[in-house]
Amino acid sequence: MEIRTVGYDHPDAVRLVAEVQQEYVARYGGADDTPVDPRQFDLPGGLFAVAYLGGAPVACGGWRARDADPYGLCDGDAELKRMYVVPGARGRGLARALLRHLEAAAVAAGRSRMVLETGTEQPEAVALYTAEGYAPITKFGLYRDEPSSICMGKHLDPAGPAAVPGPAAAPRPGERDASPV
Repeated sequence: MEIRTVGYDHPDAVRLVAEVQQEYVARYGGADDTPVDPRQFDLPGGLFAVAYLGGAPVACGGWRARDADPYGLCDGDAELKRMYVVPGARGRGLARALLRHLEAAAVAAGRSRMVLETGTEQPEAVALYTAEGYAPITKFGLYRDEPSSICMGKHLDPAGPAAVPGPAAAPRPGERDASPV
């Protein structure tokens, strides 16, 4: 697998994001309406990546810088967005590798915590994030009042591998997408 940093508006990213939106429609009955500005994924305030197998785009994901808000986000947060692996490439560890790549990039950009919003209809995403050390945090974002919304976070360690799992991922005062993986 090769992971390339691309713009959120790169043709491969646009195609994969459209596919993940269709996955949301199938699982939740509608697309994710969370406001997203492609410029939010430009360094140093964010990053968007596409993973390729044999030259074909098979996975995507990104993060955007987030700072404190009234709903639980904190200064230094990086919000994971649009994690997706095409159905034919699932089960090969691509999502895990892409997630670790995005965590490392967020650490390099000075971000201290990765946060995400996923949902009850994405059990494979919840299992991946839990296995990678993410823990529930205060709900944030557009879907914070939806019963199917699940928000998770993980504190990133600038001195360690990419991040530190465990108790450090517990919610902080003032805290809060993951997609099918």
